[in-house]
Amino acid sequence: MRRFTQGFYGYAFAMLVCLAAVGLFLLVTPQSRTEHIPRIDYSMDVANLRRTAPYEVWAPSQVPAGWIPTSSRAAQEKDTTTWRLGFATARRSHAMLAQSNGKPAADFASRMANTTEVTGNVQIGGATWEQRFRKDKNQRSLVRLLPDATVVVTGTAQWDELTTLAASLKQQPKPTP
Repeated sequence: MRRFTQGFYGYAFAMLVCLAAVGLFLLVTPQSRTEHIPRIDYSMDVANLRRTAPYEVWAPSQVPAGWIPTSSRAAQEKDTTTWRLGFATARRSHAMLAQSNGKPAADFASRMANTTEVTGNVQIGGATWEQRFRKDKNQRSLVRLLPDATVVVTGTAQWDELTTLAASLKQQPKPTP
């Protein structure tokens, strides 16, 4: 028995016991092989923004199929209200809706798109959106400059997914007092 407690044999025996314990633990521990992306409910942010934002808020009328809302952040500083709503798309890319009444509007659009360069225009739901693309970040953006706010749909998602998000946006009217 002494040879299993000293020297190389003792070390090998201890390693074998440890590996057996780890193997047994992995065997009996339930493991999930499915992807888990945390889902949030952004309806309270929309309700609060409808009441407090100095502009009519734009929100998806219906989240596109297979998309998961992952983050929502509303911020108010002085006279500026900003809202960011993030999604994991059906293809597991990132898409974000960002809107603000910050001035100048072009600065907010450029900050969200990470570029000032407009690469084209596209019609979505009867409205004209600027297209912007930043190749080194693989970031595509759709920008709409409105009289009272700027709306940006951006992310690593492909153009068709960003277009789907932009097309789903509806103005949320202010609640009646």
